[in-house]
Amino acid sequence: MSSRFHGLPGSDEIIRLALATSDLLKQMENARNRIDRSLVQQRRFVSDASHELFTPIAGLRALLEEARLHPEETDLSELLADALEDVDRLQRIVSDLLMLAKVGTNPPDTFVSTDLGELARATVSRREDDIPVRLRLAPGVRANVVDVEIDRLLSNLLDNAQRHARRTVLVEVRKDGGYGELTVTDDGDGIAGADRDRVFERFTRLDTARCRSRGGVGLGLTIARDIAEAHLGTIEVDGSPLGGARFVLRLPLSTAARPDGGGETASRRAPTL
Repeated sequence: MSSRFHGLPGSDEIIRLALATSDLLKQMENARNRIDRSLVQQRRFVSDASHELFTPIAGLRALLEEARLHPEETDLSELLADALEDVDRLQRIVSDLLMLAKVGTNPPDTFVSTDLGELARATVSRREDDIPVRLRLAPGVRANVVDVEIDRLLSNLLDNAQRHARRTVLVEVRKDGGYGELTVTDDGDGIAGADRDRVFERFTRLDTARCRSRGGVGLGLTIARDIAEAHLGTIEVDGSPLGGARFVLRLPLSTAARPDGGGETASRRAPTL
């Protein structure tokens, strides 16, 4: 291009303009590609959400139509139990979808310096789990968080652990440099390496233990990931010493809790483990 315009009056300006135009066109193309990918993801999400909502609605409709056609053969107690199960599932799906929409919209003044160990202890104490949860909590591990969201994140991890564990669920909190780590470990079958990223995708169920009748909606770990990212943190899953899965949440420590007393941690994302 430079040889084509070399020697012409204003050739330097023409070359710069051509290069700037080319760069702008590339940026526009990249932006269009990102928009196209976003639209594809949105359509897939709407399709998946619609399917998840349609399933209990269809089940509920079938129950009621059968009862209307054959009232003399309908066991009212069984009908109500089955109908309430479908309504409960609808409520869980809608609740999770609303949570996904709200994550990341909190104003800065809702983030408060919180002791992660105390928060974990309070969350576990409110639950009635089949498998007792062991706690190993270091004191003074503080992070700037929206308490209700981290409580929801931990509850989702505990729900997941309770579905998969055999005898042991362990919650740990500790410091790691300028970050606080909150981990939930179980002694279940674990998650294969190839599935450790996919498990955070929306409506993902990896096995029969996460089927619609026994498992969750398939949004719990997605919500956990979105909450972690909204707090400038990360969440990942790997194998555990207990033989199952180990979910690791890393959050920047609040300034007072950092070993170096620095104040830059809250302004940047935690590094990948």
